Parts: sequence; C-alpha cells; structure tokens
Amino acid sequence: MAKSKNPRLCQLQTPFEKDNSLSWQSEYPRPQLKRENWQSLCGNWQLDVKTAGGSIDALGSITVPYPPESRISGIMRQLAEDEQYIYSKAFTLADYTCGSRVLLHFGAVDTHCSVYINGHKAGSHSGGYLPFTLDITGLITTDRKNILTVEVSDPLDIDLAYGKQTKKRGGMWYTPISGIWQAVWLECVPQDYIKEIRLTPSSDSITIETLGGTEEKALVITTPDGEICHSFKGDTTTVKIDNPQHWSPENPYLYSFTLASGNDKIESYFALRTITIEKVRGQSYICLNGKPYFFHGLLDQGYYSDGIYTPATPQGYIYDIETMKSLGFNMLRKHIKIEPDLFYYYCDKIGMVVFQDMLNAGTYHYIIDTVLPTIGIKKGFTHPASPKRKEFFERECRQICDLLYNHPSVCYYTIFNEGWGQYDADRIYTELKEYEPTRVWDATSGWFFEKKSDVDSHHIYFRKINLKAKSDRPLVLSEFGGFSFKEPRHSFNLDDNYGYKNFDSREALTDGIVNMYTTDIVNCIKNGMCATVYTQVSDVEDETNGLVTYDRQIVKVDRDKMLNMAEVLFNEFDKKVK
Repeated sequence: MAKSKNPRLCQLQTPFEKDNSLSWQSEYPRPQLKRENWQSLCGNWQLDVKTAGGSIDALGSITVPYPPESRISGIMRQLAEDEQYIYSKAFTLADYTCGSRVLLHFGAVDTHCSVYINGHKAGSHSGGYLPFTLDITGLITTDRKNILTVEVSDPLDIDLAYGKQTKKRGGMWYTPISGIWQAVWLECVPQDYIKEIRLTPSSDSITIETLGGTEEKALVITTPDGEICHSFKGDTTTVKIDNPQHWSPENPYLYSFTLASGNDKIESYFALRTITIEKVRGQSYICLNGKPYFFHGLLDQGYYSDGIYTPATPQGYIYDIETMKSLGFNMLRKHIKIEPDLFYYYCDKIGMVVFQDMLNAGTYHYIIDTVLPTIGIKKGFTHPASPKRKEFFERECRQICDLLYNHPSVCYYTIFNEGWGQYDADRIYTELKEYEPTRVWDATSGWFFEKKSDVDSHHIYFRKINLKAKSDRPLVLSEFGGFSFKEPRHSFNLDDNYGYKNFDSREALTDGIVNMYTTDIVNCIKNGMCATVYTQVSDVEDETNGLVTYDRQIVKVDRDKMLNMAEVLFNEFDKKVK
C-alpha cells in the first residue's frame, strides 16, 4: 500500500489507563531483590526543556515513568537532537530509620543523563535501556525536602542501542522516545547491605551467590513440603531441594525465599529448571528440564498506544503474557528491547519462556539487510563497527546477561537480528557463550550466517516455509508470518497499513494463520524444527500484523481455533521426539 503524505493518526486508549489494580507506584520494581523499606518516585515531576540557544522553557507537569513523547506523560513532545530535558522533583524521605545509606534507583533513562541532588551531582549514565543505582547518602537532608534533578539528552546516536526508534517513523520503524521511561525509587539500606544475588539452578538444587552483606547469612526457602532453614558463611551456598518442582510454562512453580544478612533482609524467588541442547535420534533439540520442548512463540516488541515504551500500568505486561498464553503460545521473543524487571517477573510467575534479543545498534540498510536476504542472498555481508559502538554493544550484552541471569523464563539470547549492525559474529558468540553458558545463543537470527551459533535460525516471510533440520544444531524459525488485518477503529494510522499479507476479516486472518501452521509448520516439525516465532503479539503504530490491536482492546483471532492449532503442533512434536 502506498504511504500517505500526511496520514491521519489516532490516539488510542488501552484498558490499562483505567485499571487501578496495579501501578508503577505500588509495584516494587525489582521482585528478586525486594526490601520492605522503599519509596516510589514515580508520578508527577516538573519538566523543562533547554533549547539549542540556551534558554530554559517550562513544559509543565510530566507523569513518570512515561516518555515525554507519549500521550499519557502529559507532554506529547519530541525532543530535538540539540535539546535537553530537565526533570525535577521534590521529595522527603518517608522512613530513614531503617539504615544508614540511601540508594536512588533508575530503571532506564534514554539516553544520556546526569543526576543532581540539591544541586550537587550524584552521577551520570549513558545508554537508554539498562538500570543504574546511585548512592546519594551524603547529598540528602533528612529534615526537609530534597530536590532531585535529572538532565537528559538523546541525539539518537546509532552507535548506541536504539531499537526500532527513528526520527521519521513509519512502516516497521516507530516513534522515538527519550527521558525517564522506567521506574524511579529510593531505598534505605544498612551499611553492609546485599548489593546483588546470583541464582543458578539445577534440576534439584539452587546455588545462591551474594555480593555484599555481612559474613553470616540466614536463608529460609518455602517449599511445598515446608520451610528449609539454612545458615551459611561467605558469599556462596548450594541447597538441595527434595521432591523438586521443575519450572515450565505448564507448571511455573517458583520457590520464594528470604535472605537475612546483618541488618539487611531481602525477599526473592528462584525456579528449578535447566535449558540444554541434546540429541534425540541423531537430531539436536533445545531441551527444557532435560526433555525436547517445542517453543511455540511470538515476536513481542513491547510497544503500547498509551505510553509507547511503557504501558499505563504493569497490567499491560500481564495482559500480553496471559492473552498469548490463552491462545496456546508458550514463548515470547522480546525484540530489540529490554523491559523493566517486572515484565520478566510476570513471565516467571505466569509461565512464559522468553527468547531475549540483544540491543542492536549501527546502520540498518534496507537493500543489504532486507531485500538481498529475501531473494536468497544470506551470506557474506557485515557492517563495519566503530570502536565506540563495539565498546557499548559488547559491554551491554554482558550487562543484559547479568541483569536477566536470575529469571527462569529467560532461556535464549539473540545477538544480531537480520544483519542489523552485525560484525565479528563468531568472536562475539564465542565470548558471550563463555560468559553465559547457561542459555542458548542465536548468533545471527534470520540470515548472514557465520560459522558459530547454538542454533540454525531462519526468517521467512514471502515464500513457502520448507525447512529441514541439520543434525548438529536445533532448527529455529525465528520470524515468520506477519499476516495483517486492520481494525479501523482500533488502528493508529487511519490511512496506511503495513503487513506482509492482508486479510479482510478476523475469520479470514485466523484461517490464514491456522492453515500456514497446520501445513508448512507441521511439515517442518516433522523435519526436526523445535521453535517458531510468529510476527507478532500486537499491532504497532502502522503495523497491523498483531494478534491483538495496538490498544489491546480486541483479540483479532479465534481463541478456540488457535488452541486447537497449538495442540496439533505439540502432538506432532511429541510424535517426532518419542
């Protein structure tokens, strides 16, 4: 469809905007390192903009953690490349009796920021997707209001991760965001506090490593058979679990525990699950808890019509996970975006496997990265990377591994997607596999294959899907589909439409999807395929190829037919591996 010169765009409301059951103020942002004494700083802040000429203009009240470009932030304004946003908020400490140190946490700020407390610089951070923490103990007052100021710039530097953001949105590229887009909160902690925990499960035990805290620690694990009380000294302990419950989408069992160290105490959880690659009848499969598993998944880009990068409430994540699970899916491929920790917690709790993309940077070239691979030219291309891009990308890959290490739902990482920013893929795969050996690694998702990867990963959109597994690697169809049906009253772009095959009704869309799965995908399963990723969970701006609308008001496919289709897939896979 030809692109309109000035398309009519619609501001769509989601159900989460009126749902008060959860909020960014009420939900503790980091459930695997949870303390009782914390204070949310989400809500109303003041926002100014510093222009290129140096003047500072007041923009009014902004609601954090929604990016200023979003409607529900109250601003709905694009940040220019040569401008700065200046956030400010007054706060008093609600409870300072709990400890001697005060930590200020940011979930994510896009892209460069400097943080000030009462006019004194507390720290800075670059990179728009990962959390950071500042110790502000020496900068605050306990008997009066404190002023928190955050200065933000976002030139949309392609040497840094930027996901699907672009200054000229349209098609498969979306509205850029900037500023604070995840939770901000305070914690009071003792001098010797637990800074991090690292949880490594096996099929019947959990190894807990700690950073910080005192020498002596006390652990209480809740199990179906009662509590396990375990004291230890040092930074590492392993606890055997009798009658273990193994985590899976079908049984997302989580073991809760408390860890006390001196005057510090945290709440957390873990799951017992393994993810491995093993051979069955001469064919390699991804195995969950030692058994070949069919990962029936969807591409999940994490965009919402209310807050763009951030749903109106955490209920937005729960809706997506539960709705896709109710349609028979057991996996989401989180596409070129890192979500707040709550998203991964809900996947852990509800039971949804996550295939996580790394955050690509660099130039995307339509001819090289899309056209040539689509007609079959899938080898021999790479993109030169500046020293700056290499440093940021490779450091952030490791930081993502650390950030998500404790989440049982996260089973698989993608390094490069469709050649976008791809360089030194074999070297980076080798280094990351050594750094994080407990997950499956997809080095080059889609095409431009090099020599090293855990899986054989393909994208197919405009031709019949006919794949056959090789014996040495599991076969993964990591993108396909993209079928489109546009709900006019629930579409962002009233004039244009973007999808890979158009249907004129929900019934026709459902039948088209079911037919593709029960013919092409079933045949690939018979040929050894063990994972599929259909595009996609929801419509996103111009794209109308989601199973739900961009505003999450309508499920566009028939639930019963999708469940029956999933049962066919799982049955075929079981027959193949048994």
